[in-house]
Amino acid sequence: MSDFSIRFEEYEDEDVFKLPDADYSEKKSEEKDGDKTVHAIKIIFTVLIFCVFFEFMFYKFIRPSLGAPQVYVSGQGNYSAKELVDLLRPMNTKNWYDFDENAAVSILASVSGIDSVSVRKVFPNRIYVSVVERVPVAMTFLNQNGRSVAVQIDRNGVLFPERSLGSIDLNSVPIISGLPVDHMTEGMRIPAKFRSLIEQIATIQQNGQKYLAAVSEICVIQKEYGNYELVLIPSGSKIKVLTDRTLNEDALKYMMVALDVVNRIEPDVSEIDLRYGSVSYRKR
Repeated sequence: MSDFSIRFEEYEDEDVFKLPDADYSEKKSEEKDGDKTVHAIKIIFTVLIFCVFFEFMFYKFIRPSLGAPQVYVSGQGNYSAKELVDLLRPMNTKNWYDFDENAAVSILASVSGIDSVSVRKVFPNRIYVSVVERVPVAMTFLNQNGRSVAVQIDRNGVLFPERSLGSIDLNSVPIISGLPVDHMTEGMRIPAKFRSLIEQIATIQQNGQKYLAAVSEICVIQKEYGNYELVLIPSGSKIKVLTDRTLNEDALKYMMVALDVVNRIEPDVSEIDLRYGSVSYRKR
């Protein structure tokens, strides 16, 4: 009796004889099924969010970059934006990725009336073109196809076609004649020895005083030994004023004073010579 009771007590202390009831098992099963459902919903929701995000990125950035880029032009004055964009059409750019910035700069910089160009690509489909046009400091006339054509000259001596003669202030942009230029090509510059004359004119213009308004034309007279002198035609006068290559504000002031003095002394004068540091004149 005593041995049996001892063994019985040992078995009571263990869970070997304890069996789960039916209600508890069903609850556990329902909880597991519920967790699986919530987890599945979370996965589906996450996938949908990623799909919406990728679709947004595709239509916002990727798709636009696969089409023809939009070109925005700034800085132009004598050239229209359409003209400059048309110059880029031979590049045959199909999308933003194919657009070659260096090639675009090379094409636009070859236009004689454009001084500098910068091209910038902005993802996904924009191209920004900024141009700086040449500013004329003087003008001349060339004979092309039997007619006289106005050509502008910038401070670096580059020749470029005149596009808007009505916008040029002839009081500040003098006419130069006698330059040894028979024809013009894109980006052509006047001969080096005459560029100092253009630089002098540009310096006078920068000072803000309109001394050049007193001159209607600057004639370049080439000498046999390769040098040159200038003949100034004063505005509203038929008198020629001979001077050396130095053209500045002092020279123009000296010319106006000499004209005034000579006209008082002798009204019938055809030419005044200011070379060699003296004043002489010739009658008609």
